[in-house]
Amino acid sequence: MIPILIIAAGTSRRMGGEDQLMLKIDGVPLIVRTCRRAAATGHPVFAAIPGPWHPRYEALRDEPVTCFDVPGHKEGIGGPMRGAVRRLPPCEAFMIVLADMPDLETADLQKVTTTFPHQAKNTVVRAFTDRDDPGHPILVSSDLRPEFSELSGDDGANLIVSNPNLNLIRVQLSKDREIHKVIRASRLLQNAQCRGAA
Repeated sequence: MIPILIIAAGTSRRMGGEDQLMLKIDGVPLIVRTCRRAAATGHPVFAAIPGPWHPRYEALRDEPVTCFDVPGHKEGIGGPMRGAVRRLPPCEAFMIVLADMPDLETADLQKVTTTFPHQAKNTVVRAFTDRDDPGHPILVSSDLRPEFSELSGDDGANLIVSNPNLNLIRVQLSKDREIHKVIRASRLLQNAQCRGAA
């Protein structure tokens, strides 16, 4: 079992206050689309959200996802990641996925999970682009979990997964799907809304 943690507790500041995770692609909110694709891997899915009062919680109510109400969601991605990783069940490894990656598909997530060596320690499996840029998703061996307790700010897990002493396993995904591109995601979502309104 490899828990998949969807980080969906951000404040959408780059969208000027509009919640990009609730914008729809083909009639489905982005956060639901991401969680469904993760659930299709057969691994348990968890989502870090601001709280049960948030529309994202209602959107996921009937989905095969366990929601974590995480404190610190206003301090940057480090806060939600810190709180959510602490609450994951025992496992040999866990995956972290950013919720606002509309191009990420179930096959991409499966490629990352199947690359992880059984019972590996001090190991990170990370997606890379054709240009050799590191990105998401990332898969982390469970012995590194305590290091997430120190996360804060907007750097997320970068300081942990970029440690040169780690056993880094690189996975190349197609079409740059492994890079968190807020501008591209926002344009894709806005275009989808325009198509829906036409």
